[in-house]
Amino acid sequence: MSYTVLIPARLASTRLPGKPLADIAGLPMVVRVAQRAALAGALRCVVAADDESIVAACAQHGIEAILTRKDHPSGSDRLAEACVLLGLTGDDVVVNVQGDEPLIDPALIDAVAKLLRTRPEASMGTAAHPIGSLSDYRNPNVVKVVCDAKGLASYFSRAPIPFSRDHADEAWWDTAAPKAGHAGFTPLRHIGIYSYKAGFLREFPQLLPAPTEAMEQLEQLRALWHGHRIAVHITPDAPGAGVDTPEDLERVRAVFAN
Repeated sequence: MSYTVLIPARLASTRLPGKPLADIAGLPMVVRVAQRAALAGALRCVVAADDESIVAACAQHGIEAILTRKDHPSGSDRLAEACVLLGLTGDDVVVNVQGDEPLIDPALIDAVAKLLRTRPEASMGTAAHPIGSLSDYRNPNVVKVVCDAKGLASYFSRAPIPFSRDHADEAWWDTAAPKAGHAGFTPLRHIGIYSYKAGFLREFPQLLPAPTEAMEQLEQLRALWHGHRIAVHITPDAPGAGVDTPEDLERVRAVFAN
């Protein structure tokens, strides 16, 4: 199928200034991300940058990049502008690959893109994987998603959902000690990759923010609030580590050094 990968890249970062240009084994991180994304089946892979230095770094390494405004409040707004600049409209499929995911699996990109061809009722697609530990289940930095019987997202939360009333203090999904009524079910960790129909992506920033979005600080809840459906691809494995902190950067550098 035909789709476009867009990689939003913002130079400013509170925890890791200049993050898109951080060196990973001789290449800027955003270039590493684009090279991984290019291994997927996308027709085109484009970096949507907020600074000329990112555009120049991409051009130096043969990566297509466009300059977007600096004042966008979110990555979705930046991608909406990118859709306009690239002439993407209507049912064109766009996959948002985060600019700090140099270990992203190309197969995951393909799978999330294909959701919008197989699930026409959905305006967005995303991914999740089973949570393996009680600490991750309780961690508010680990975003959880609950899906319905059709594989569409019911809700996203930083809280431990679904909540087992009778087994709140244990890993109720542990197959070694299954709990009554819980067999074959597991909590899911949301993976921050999205596919969109370009027409919806261009309209998304115009939707009023949702109260749930403000409380949870999860932008995807705006889509659910306004009645849009989000299809979820379940992958058995966690994706490669993203880069949010200097410690994350060192771990990823070590992977590329081996």
